[in-house]
Amino acid sequence: MDLPKHDLLIDGKRVPPGGGDYSTDINPADETPIARVAQGTAEDVERAVQAARRALKGWSGMRAATRGRILYRFADLLEAHTEELIALESLDGGKPLASVRRQDVPAVIDTVRYYAGWCDKINGQVVPTRPDALTYTVREPVGVVAAIVPWNFPLMIGMWKMAPALACGCTLIVKPAEITPLSALRIGELALEAGVPPGVLNIVTGKGSVVGNALVAHPGIDKVTFTGSPSVGRGIMQGAAANFKRVTLELGGKSANVIFADADIEAATRAAASGIFFNAGQVCSAGSRILVQRPVYDEVVDRLTARAKAIRVGDPAAPGTTMGPVVSAAQMKTVLDYVEIGKREGASAVAGGTRIGERGFYVAPTVFANVEHEMRISQEEIFGPVASVIPFDDEDDAVRIANGTAFSLAAGVWSRDIGRVHKIAGELRAGTVWINTYGYTDVRLPWGGSGDSGLGREHGDAAIENFTEPKAIWLSLRS
Repeated sequence: MDLPKHDLLIDGKRVPPGGGDYSTDINPADETPIARVAQGTAEDVERAVQAARRALKGWSGMRAATRGRILYRFADLLEAHTEELIALESLDGGKPLASVRRQDVPAVIDTVRYYAGWCDKINGQVVPTRPDALTYTVREPVGVVAAIVPWNFPLMIGMWKMAPALACGCTLIVKPAEITPLSALRIGELALEAGVPPGVLNIVTGKGSVVGNALVAHPGIDKVTFTGSPSVGRGIMQGAAANFKRVTLELGGKSANVIFADADIEAATRAAASGIFFNAGQVCSAGSRILVQRPVYDEVVDRLTARAKAIRVGDPAAPGTTMGPVVSAAQMKTVLDYVEIGKREGASAVAGGTRIGERGFYVAPTVFANVEHEMRISQEEIFGPVASVIPFDDEDDAVRIANGTAFSLAAGVWSRDIGRVHKIAGELRAGTVWINTYGYTDVRLPWGGSGDSGLGREHGDAAIENFTEPKAIWLSLRS
């Protein structure tokens, strides 16, 4: 069978990789090959950086309103190609069609339109320092950006990086994850069709150890924005330090979803199940630690177990499927290895804990009860459909456990006591805290964490700061 072959997108053209190598892209639902994808090299990165640097002056010097109109056209084209993008993202990443239609693609379109509106609103200010001078500030594009995108939400997280950078007048080289490259390449083509000039948005596929490292080390890259694992994030920080690149990192999570005894238990357990099993648990902010006050602990475990067993796991393209496979054989092995670790540590797997079928990377939704805070399944990011349910006694105990990891991306708190939830929200070490809900995001709100969850914030006006540099201008008024 002849597979579609996907070349790099550099300077407005699809070009073969310099080394001539292609990898085979695999459908995680049935393990069949679906495409041959270019394996970029350091030489390809060099070509892309040179193209981005050539395009920078024209793109950043364009009237801001004109840049905004191009991005609005880009959003319109994305919307016109909604079904194509949904099918592509589902096929490449194993996501159920319904979830991509409900969340990923609408979020992508919304993100582009939101930042299109920012283009002519990136303002400086006059600062009255002294009467004999006009002193003011402007914001200029940071320059050429390397955007390194993860495999769990290729479309959505990719656009979280692309749209604000383009709005600010930056040019980009995007490196999608090696195992989910297809949607980024298609987005690059649609951007060109919308009027984004050649060289402004380049897509270089390939290995992180080759393409990613070359981008981080390249002196022509002014900023790196990365979403992925803490271990890779540390390497990026070290590499970027050599020539003082700006860096934004959105890394891992081990988010606590705290349920007090006076909460609406039905609503809390429904949201807790969604918070860990959505996208097969492959979510940075997944509520993988479910902290439950002891008087309702057994009830919550029973309800979560029932919900886990009721989830329809299967073919992402089949109607009614609510959870697809994890993304790869390697990720499936990681998840199942953690299941065995949890059992050895003494936790009780009351639901799931096994592979489903012999073809495709399906893992049964898993619930661990009797989890102790210090266990590895409570401390380490699994990135799969595995919930650890941990008992707590009181507010101080809940906060101690919730804050007792290296991560700080997100958290949830459930209680009918309005004073309590506000107090706990203030004490939780997290970039986002959901109260009596879980998991919602919006591009208008800042997103990120600290510690092993990363450095800096994305979304909203924080992203405008990420991709611009302030400049002070001093004009003498002396005669």
